[in-house]
Amino acid sequence: MRLELRHVTKKFGDFIANDAIDLIVEPGQIHALLGENGAGKSTLMNVLYGLYEADGGEILLDGVPVHFSGPGDAMAAGIGMVHQHFMLIPVFTVAENVILGSEPTTGGLIDIAQARAVVREISDRFGFDVDPDALVETLPVGVQQRVEIIKALSRHAQILILDEPTAVLTPQETDELMDIMRQLATAGASIVFITHKLREVQEVADEITVIRLGKVVGHTKPTASQNELASMMVGRHVDLEVTKPQATAGDVALEVTGLELLDTDGRVLLDDLSFSVARGEVLAVAGVQGNGQTELAETLIGLRRPTAGSVVLHRAAEDGGQVVEDLTGKSVKAILASGVGFVPEDRGKDGMVAGFTIAENLILDQVTSAPFSQWGAMNMRAIAHNASERVAEYDVRSGSSSAALATLSGGNQQKVVMARELSRDLTVLIASQPTRGLDIGSIEFIHSRILQQREKGTAVVIVSTELNEVTALADRIAVMYEGRFVGIVPPDTPRHVLGLMMAGVSYDDAIAQSQGHETDPGEIMEGIWQ
Repeated sequence: MRLELRHVTKKFGDFIANDAIDLIVEPGQIHALLGENGAGKSTLMNVLYGLYEADGGEILLDGVPVHFSGPGDAMAAGIGMVHQHFMLIPVFTVAENVILGSEPTTGGLIDIAQARAVVREISDRFGFDVDPDALVETLPVGVQQRVEIIKALSRHAQILILDEPTAVLTPQETDELMDIMRQLATAGASIVFITHKLREVQEVADEITVIRLGKVVGHTKPTASQNELASMMVGRHVDLEVTKPQATAGDVALEVTGLELLDTDGRVLLDDLSFSVARGEVLAVAGVQGNGQTELAETLIGLRRPTAGSVVLHRAAEDGGQVVEDLTGKSVKAILASGVGFVPEDRGKDGMVAGFTIAENLILDQVTSAPFSQWGAMNMRAIAHNASERVAEYDVRSGSSSAALATLSGGNQQKVVMARELSRDLTVLIASQPTRGLDIGSIEFIHSRILQQREKGTAVVIVSTELNEVTALADRIAVMYEGRFVGIVPPDTPRHVLGLMMAGVSYDDAIAQSQGHETDPGEIMEGIWQ
């Protein structure tokens, strides 16, 4: 099926999200829609899927104009959509989720056997390996995404929209998804692949359309360089390499000794961790996801209470001396008040209140402090003034600071979280996966702000699964494996050595094992960091 969008326009009040967009997707083509967060990609696809009604333009399928009053009309016309946040019922089985809304019946009863047969047929055809009787909540994220694809294909979708499909996937699951996309295209499906990840676009797309600030700014091929694609996305040259001055580390700001953490079943999550971070230094914690990095960040900020060990803060006193404060076991509120900033791994769950305004989210941890609170009441003028300054300083793209934070793109939501934390006087900044799911421009911006904190003398702890980010920002790298540090090494440590360490090999043994290899033995780990 051939899809054509002509001059499609979508407005939200005075804000033009899509400005006369033209797009053609041929049958059997993987067409990448590339752009920054907030560029209007998802809005355009929500118009195509019938979730939004366009304010102008038209949609044509095989040359025939169509109008959708809702997703049901789009699905009936052969359009399926896999949203970034899956639309599945966790306590339902795969088969139950697939037929939800279009249940087959026999004798007036839902025919689950028929639903199972549909799942098996599609799963076998494309090698999805999905059990129709499995509960969705028990499935890995990558398999849940396959369930969404099966759901769309079961409704005979000939055009499949994948909205930021790799944002929640591991690198291995991403590679598997790309294989699936190629199979679908070979079978004749048209695929619209919404993304901001340049490597993925170059690897899988047949055609690329770039959107910036709601407008199409160009069409190109995947042979275009990453620098060319990045410049089209952002509208300026983007430095894909992080440049940082030589570290001038000062006194110790954060000291962790013998930190241990057990879960409720007695399983060791953190195993006797000891380290320190100096003022003006970035310590990056690296490792394969699930080896204790998340638990470490949450323990440092007080979201988890350690089983043993201590977390001590050394902060400057007004008289020029030092105040030594034991943070072990203190509340999150008390730790934040001590001068620790925290950017959580899951901003939606732990970093913001989606229904609150941008202005309100910018003072969440300062709402009872001057100048935002006076005589027990919120100072709305001060809150608005702060929001105006932070929105401008951090380039938060929104029509108004009084808009709900939920209405912003992921990149802009992250900028709000960063703006709130970095607007305080910090001794230590803890940032967990600070650029996860962000586009090139947002990543560049967040990296620059982290390095600014370093230059101001803040001690920075970065937790990241992106090796490029780790090596670019770190002054030292702490490699985690099964809840312990395998070693703390310099940022110029060869990638293959880091790869071996992430598999549990000590630094000395990794160096010994890697000697004499002409090719990079870390290639087996490379996919984890792309």
